[in-house]
Amino acid sequence: MSPRAFDRPTDVLAAVGEQLGPGGWFRLTQQRVDTFAEATDDHQWIHVDPERAAAGPFGTTVAHGYLTLSLLPALSADVVTWAGCSARINYGSDRVRYPRPLPVGSRIRARAEVVDASETTAGVHVLLRWTVEIEDLSTQSGVAARPACVAEIRTLLVPA
Repeated sequence: MSPRAFDRPTDVLAAVGEQLGPGGWFRLTQQRVDTFAEATDDHQWIHVDPERAAAGPFGTTVAHGYLTLSLLPALSADVVTWAGCSARINYGSDRVRYPRPLPVGSRIRARAEVVDASETTAGVHVLLRWTVEIEDLSTQSGVAARPACVAEIRTLLVPA
């Protein structure tokens, strides 16, 4: 599926309620988790010790929640593109939840919903509700019943 393309920041004003995606699949590796642990000094064994984690509550290592959240910019490239912007500024997160642990080795993808958009003197504020899905081939839909992350992210689209 091709990403939803917005040619101008104001085009998103007419897209409130629109579902975007899903994007392509992305595999989460132990190397990425370990690199994130190094960058954040969060070396909890459920993330970085595969042997100990195998006997732990999830049966394997799992991604840090904040790692999952931080993958949204990469995952979003397959979901939405913004043209006509001189900048896209992360304006904040209203709500972030992690309904299900994300096992290392899993494939994930993102989808979004345009929740709100409004024009301001600085540009267009857009609120997207992102859902990070986990592949589960044992289900009819091919995705796990509960996502790894649901996050409402605000972005300021600054016109070119």
